[in-house]
Amino acid sequence: MIELRNVHKKFGPHVVLDGVNFSVAAGETVALLGPSGSGKSVLLKHIIGLMRPDSGDVLVEGASVPGLQRKELAALRTKFGYAFQTGALFDSMTVFENIRLGISDDHCYRDLGYCRSRVAECLQLVNLSEDVGRLMPAELSGGMRKRVGIARAIAGSPKYLLYDEPTSGLDPVNADAMDALIEGLQKRLHATSIVVSHDVRGSFKIADRIALLHNGRIRAVGTAEEFMAAKDSVVREFLERDFEFSAPGGR
Repeated sequence: MIELRNVHKKFGPHVVLDGVNFSVAAGETVALLGPSGSGKSVLLKHIIGLMRPDSGDVLVEGASVPGLQRKELAALRTKFGYAFQTGALFDSMTVFENIRLGISDDHCYRDLGYCRSRVAECLQLVNLSEDVGRLMPAELSGGMRKRVGIARAIAGSPKYLLYDEPTSGLDPVNADAMDALIEGLQKRLHATSIVVSHDVRGSFKIADRIALLHNGRIRAVGTAEEFMAAKDSVVREFLERDFEFSAPGGR
């Protein structure tokens, strides 16, 4: 389980997180929605200890992440896979070498035969051929870079998956394909997942619950059906920016 308790974070005078309370149950997929710059990625970085809260606490499996020592934090991070918005691939490495970096077990990482098999398996899971492993990142399309980034995130068989804007910059067809990929991975891997997004349509397809981050706080949490029926003016305005919807009292 992942839990944030009254988490505050600001950069200079700019308040990013203003008392965030948020939890994700084991095996659950939660989509974290909010406009660009609302602090969604900052929240993810708190979960894996890349940032520390100014106050409040972040718990993973009951352990306080801000209180972990360096070795303990490193051990915790082996349980996570992180898919960055742009893929964040190392341009000087092949796709194979990039995905191999996601294998967190040192013994497995040193076993070249295991790595070849695991990288091929991960490429298959993200609907890419084994031959893609020979390519350099510069030879990939934007959508392929994102898929390789996800392949690296799952290479270590993590318990937790964090996706940062997986459909950002993709056209509608490729965005739908990415949503289908994430949905399929969740069914196969049964990981506990947080998908940061501003894409309402896609989030409704893939998430068990949706949370809306607004003005530094979680404004609403619920299922897609609960969001569609929401009376809250902020929730309705955010939904209507993405598409018109039919809901009790709606348009």
